[in-house]
Amino acid sequence: MTTTTAPEGTSQARDGSPDKLRTAIGSAVGTTIENYDFLAYGTAAALYFGTDFFPSSDPVVGVLLGFLTFGIGFAVRPIGGLIGGYLGDKIGRKPVLVGALMVMGISTVLIGVLPTYAQVGLLAPLLLGFIRVVQGLAFGAEWGGAILMTFEHAPWKKRGRYTAIPQAGVPFGVLLANVVFLLSSQLDSELAWRLPFLLSAVLIIAGMIIRLKVSESPEFEHTKEMGLVVKNPLWQVIKNDWRTVLRVIALRLAESGGFYVIVTYMLSYLTSGDDPITERSVALTGLIAAAALGVITTILWGTLTDRIGRRPVYIVGTLLLIAFAFPMFLLVNTSAPYLIVFVYIVAMSVIHDMLAGTQGAWFSELFSTNTRASGASIGYQFSAAISGFIPLIATAVAVVLGWGGVAIVYAACGVLGLLGALLTRETWGKRERADVDRAIAEVE
Repeated sequence: MTTTTAPEGTSQARDGSPDKLRTAIGSAVGTTIENYDFLAYGTAAALYFGTDFFPSSDPVVGVLLGFLTFGIGFAVRPIGGLIGGYLGDKIGRKPVLVGALMVMGISTVLIGVLPTYAQVGLLAPLLLGFIRVVQGLAFGAEWGGAILMTFEHAPWKKRGRYTAIPQAGVPFGVLLANVVFLLSSQLDSELAWRLPFLLSAVLIIAGMIIRLKVSESPEFEHTKEMGLVVKNPLWQVIKNDWRTVLRVIALRLAESGGFYVIVTYMLSYLTSGDDPITERSVALTGLIAAAALGVITTILWGTLTDRIGRRPVYIVGTLLLIAFAFPMFLLVNTSAPYLIVFVYIVAMSVIHDMLAGTQGAWFSELFSTNTRASGASIGYQFSAAISGFIPLIATAVAVVLGWGGVAIVYAACGVLGLLGALLTRETWGKRERADVDRAIAEVE
């Protein structure tokens, strides 16, 4: 197990801090907004932005330009991860947690009030691109601060469960975005795409209220009191833990790559073309059902890692991802609505959430307290930048190889994750659990 400090002795290890649940919920708001925005922006770019921000004689060009600004947000996330990780290890987790949410929230709401091309000309797409850059930087800084605050406030024996709560924001954000867009699409005006961004203000205000009341990480405070804050945490991670960072990237690519195939490519595959496999309502029903279940299953998978370890759960998840690659397309190709819903539930609630529910605790435990924010953030966000191109890769491969090519891409993500899991050490095995039990028992 990695170097971990317990400023309050075994009471911190046994019970966690008084703010542990509030911290986890406040952290979940950020991941919810991130994934809410991911689907909201992706949907708006596909349906509305090509006309309102990138008018062209060829509508396809407008859509592609809309997706270009979407990709910019992913491209700058590693920079946000570098900045957020560095500041998290130097000045504390809480300032990063609060600052990232504030910037993220303001930029998301601003998209909802942007003037269109018809109103201000070229300034409109320039403003949209600038906001996406700022948003991407904030997203990049958000995850590390949120997960680490939760991890370091939680009881040691329940860190898998607590860090899975922020990760449950992934399916919750997907659920909210789909529901809001289903409702707003009934509006016959620009409000159809503006309203989802404006409504995110509700989440942001709630998150800020919670986060401002949360105390700083007790482990970071102890590290600072002991004089163990390193001068340049980024350099320390690159010099000493670069192999671990590469492993985290591989582990994360399995989860995020598979997620983007299911959430973005699959919806297009099922509903586009002259003879679509199914109606959009069927695909969205499967996506919404899986997302609703995912809020619960993500936490359950995280709890399971507290009992049997992080590594076994991740290995099983990647093996399932590889095994399900071809069957999921064979099942949806039947056009049977119940099988399509089943595919979404297995791919998201079981496979994706098994991986996502493990990441928070495992990635945090792979790094020492004084470089944890930098190490976890770098690995997580660099993989996000890479996996953001998965839908594009899947679409390109499908042109040549059809759905079989996309299945290969999906399985390849699983293979990368499996290799990462086999090469990454267990941080919460029998020995580590026994050590914590023994330390608590000796004092009690």
